[in-house]
Amino acid sequence: MASEQEIKKVREEKCALLEKEGFSPYPEFIAKDIDLKTALLNFEDNEKAGDTFSLAGRVMALRGQGAILFIVLKEAEVTFQVVLKKDEIEEKKFSLFSETVDIGDFVSVTGNFFITKRGEQSLLIKDWSMASKSLLPLPEKWHGLQDTDERYRKRYLEILSDTSVYERFVLRSKIITAIRRFFDDMDFLEIETPILKHRAGGAMAQPFETHHMDLDIPMKLRISLEIEHKMLMVGGFPAVYEIGKNFRNEGSDPTHLQEFTMMEWYAAYKTLDDNIILTEKLLKHLMKDIVGKDTYTVYDKDGNSVSVSMSEPWERKTFASLLQEFANIDMHTVTDEILREKSLSLGMTKEDVKNTSRANLLDFVYKHTARKNIIQPTFVTHYPGDLKPLAIQNEDGTAQVAQLLIAGAEITNQYAELVDPRLQRMLLERQSEARTQGDVEAMELDEEFLTAMEYGMPPMTGFGMGIDRLVALLTEQKNLRETIFFPIMRPRE
Repeated sequence: MASEQEIKKVREEKCALLEKEGFSPYPEFIAKDIDLKTALLNFEDNEKAGDTFSLAGRVMALRGQGAILFIVLKEAEVTFQVVLKKDEIEEKKFSLFSETVDIGDFVSVTGNFFITKRGEQSLLIKDWSMASKSLLPLPEKWHGLQDTDERYRKRYLEILSDTSVYERFVLRSKIITAIRRFFDDMDFLEIETPILKHRAGGAMAQPFETHHMDLDIPMKLRISLEIEHKMLMVGGFPAVYEIGKNFRNEGSDPTHLQEFTMMEWYAAYKTLDDNIILTEKLLKHLMKDIVGKDTYTVYDKDGNSVSVSMSEPWERKTFASLLQEFANIDMHTVTDEILREKSLSLGMTKEDVKNTSRANLLDFVYKHTARKNIIQPTFVTHYPGDLKPLAIQNEDGTAQVAQLLIAGAEITNQYAELVDPRLQRMLLERQSEARTQGDVEAMELDEEFLTAMEYGMPPMTGFGMGIDRLVALLTEQKNLRETIFFPIMRPRE
């Protein structure tokens, strides 16, 4: 079997042959009247009219020999057969096609529509030209790209060879378009906020750090969209949303990515209850009207599958009740010593236990006991307040927040947003202190944000949702990397 380099050398020789005969293997312009989808839709009318059309596409199959060749062209997800007969085209053009065209090439063909003896809709070629000569061979039709690492590095080949992958990314685009339409129809304003920031706020996560050469200052990639959204609400916008990239410099597994797409929205004078109702409405709309299903197979990070029904009303449960049910811990009365012992027994290291705050210990225990048991769509409310320092705080030490969980995965976050600058300063100072004591995920004190709050921020609710995780849910994928075109990979040696 010839190596890729040997195949490449042969194809380069075919490029030289085309050029010798006066034809460019990479022309600036080629003839194309209609796309392949239109050719199929209007085939009967065009065949009866006998008109001549030019089509273009990638050669995906070649069969036949001698005086007739059957070629399958592909454009987007559509394939169409064209036929080359020796007595229907100039002999030189027929020979040149046979000698230079390979599977993977892009060609332009001109001719008339007809139906073959086997009843297949086709185009009889009267003329052709090379549109773009491929130098490397495509994956074998029946095997495609089997190696996962290779699939991620060469996603373009997987999309080309596997229709289901092509359709998955088309569906991702439709989901995002539907989200935009949903909020545009409610008069939300789509905004854009900075990715490079002085401080990475709005969430509890470790940021990526970089340096601004011109200003000679350290900067960070954002971990959340929240801070600037709320600052803009001070300016008088009643409702805003954004779909954009976030970056978190932490571990990865099938359910986490360091670079991911986030959707956040904020609305003045709306409550957390309004937010929860709107969230259920949005997601059920996407599931029913865009994907067309209300029952899904969902996978956890270990690849275990469960069936989830989305049609029933979604439950609400408190963080405290789940911790009590699955860990036998009362979050309000448990001692720090017992909490540390429980965290150690669930796998946290002694060093991490020493440097982790009480709220994060509670969260660790919750994630390792309760969360994995939440299968059907459930809004978990009233998380520890120190975990949610940007939300309204309750007297019992919890925050007015909700999080939608499905099959143990966090799908959305919703807040009744804190707008009191005095309390916000105190909570962020507490976070800053935790950071100095070793908690790398604790938030930094942000004076610009606090100043904006002091000018007056309207009461509001906010929402955050990972687009990649949502698409993985709606397309029933085990790994978030199956929902993005180019996942981050370790460079090859």
